[in-house]
Amino acid sequence: MTPNWQNLVRPNIWHLAPYSSARDEYTGSEASVFLDANENPYNSPNNRYPDPLQRELKSHVARIKGVPVQNIFLGNGSDEAIDLIFRVFCRPGKDNVVAIEPTYGMYSVCAAINDVEYRRVPLESDFSMRSEKMLEACSQYTKAIFICSPNNPTGNAIDRKEILRVCEAFSGIVVVDEAYGDFQQGETLTTALATHPNLLVLSTLSKAWGSAAIRLGMAFANEAVIGFFNKVKYPYNVNQLTQNEAQAILSRIDDVDKWIRLILSERPKVMQAVSLLPYCQKVYPTEANFFLAKVNQADKIYQYLCDKGIVVRNRSKVTLCEDCLRITIGTPAENTALLSALRQWEDRG
Repeated sequence: MTPNWQNLVRPNIWHLAPYSSARDEYTGSEASVFLDANENPYNSPNNRYPDPLQRELKSHVARIKGVPVQNIFLGNGSDEAIDLIFRVFCRPGKDNVVAIEPTYGMYSVCAAINDVEYRRVPLESDFSMRSEKMLEACSQYTKAIFICSPNNPTGNAIDRKEILRVCEAFSGIVVVDEAYGDFQQGETLTTALATHPNLLVLSTLSKAWGSAAIRLGMAFANEAVIGFFNKVKYPYNVNQLTQNEAQAILSRIDDVDKWIRLILSERPKVMQAVSLLPYCQKVYPTEANFFLAKVNQADKIYQYLCDKGIVVRNRSKVTLCEDCLRITIGTPAENTALLSALRQWEDRG
């Protein structure tokens, strides 16, 4: 569905005159003397402000992701884009957003920070999503719907048809977080951007690209949405060191493909071994680089592993994930250490 942008965007943001940095005003390529931004002329290259719109890096992302530059926003992790959704579209104390439950916790945190009602729609018992339930939870004040796919912490991909049904019926922004999308089979939702102008797809270099430390998140959306984000973001939101490292890792696509293959080859081995433990009740299907395992005494097993220097994620207090541990696939040596420790717990029984 095509949104009415003026009705969707907060009035103060619609009328906002954004801050214009020195590098916004100059976009030429011939200058060699820069005396416009009060920079120190020494300590090159770190003395200069970075490109506020990351043009070179976006061109590289566009080639890799198959998305036009004008449909790309880059931020300080995906969390910046998530926060901008609230700051651009949601009026504090009045508007709301809808999200699947359980899911990535930062959506609800950003909602709370921005004083926006957060409506949770529980997934089915098999962690699938029903589009009609998502739409039923909406009101005239719902500005965005959040769907993480593959979902965190459950690991499963949400049915593409169900997501597109939401896009077609909802007049606000549909956010599909594909942080783990590089690990799943099937087509990315970025291929639907041209036909669904209210769709916003999140991605990151933190997972499959092995670059969590550089904090580079991506949002792919209609050009109008990207324009609103650029209007509100801080002037130099992605530093030059991050831009340089992002360019470097994007040039190593063969290495990244190898890492993904290694992780996907290890995943069924670890899942099978965990499923055979006598205290394991269930291992859930996954299309991410982690899986969810339901076990007896999850709290005690979590603490036992921590005491051995092995850290997994205890999701026992999360809706539909009672007694569940979320386990990331590591190197073969790390996976062996985990399984060895879990088998020792078995022996203690």
